[in-house]
Amino acid sequence: MKRVLMMAVALLPLMLMAQAKIGIVNSQQIFDLMPEKAAAEAQLKALSDKYHAEYELLRGEFDKKYADYQTVAADASMPETIKERRVQELQESDKKMREFERKAADDIAAMRTTLTKPIIDRVQNAIRKAGEQGVFDLVLDTAVTPVAYTGPATIDITPMVKTLLGLE
Repeated sequence: MKRVLMMAVALLPLMLMAQAKIGIVNSQQIFDLMPEKAAAEAQLKALSDKYHAEYELLRGEFDKKYADYQTVAADASMPETIKERRVQELQESDKKMREFERKAADDIAAMRTTLTKPIIDRVQNAIRKAGEQGVFDLVLDTAVTPVAYTGPATIDITPMVKTLLGLE
């Protein structure tokens, strides 16, 4: 009797796992289909283009200063003080460009987060709703965590989520 009880206790977790209802979903595939994504990408591209245009202006200023410096550096009669000032101007211009690049990248990243968060939230809410409607114990997102194998009992709820979002 003791053996049977021990065996039942040992097999209980396996029996419980066998009854679990597991679903998988590809949130990236769904995110890519969201109509709001194209609008967000257009806004990001417009912002990026503005920053790129401004950077090109800074780059033009740097290139002009560099050409001036080369002219001054090649002139043997030019005093060292003037040459040093031109080098310092180049360094400041380079520093200004690098700082602008960093701030532009930060601004673009912040804008990307601002624009994509509501879309991601909609997708996540639809996944949660599909999981609740299907009474799933666990839903794995294959876009976030690669799944090496899914058995025949695993259900892909990606189509359910697409339907909930009106994508199909």
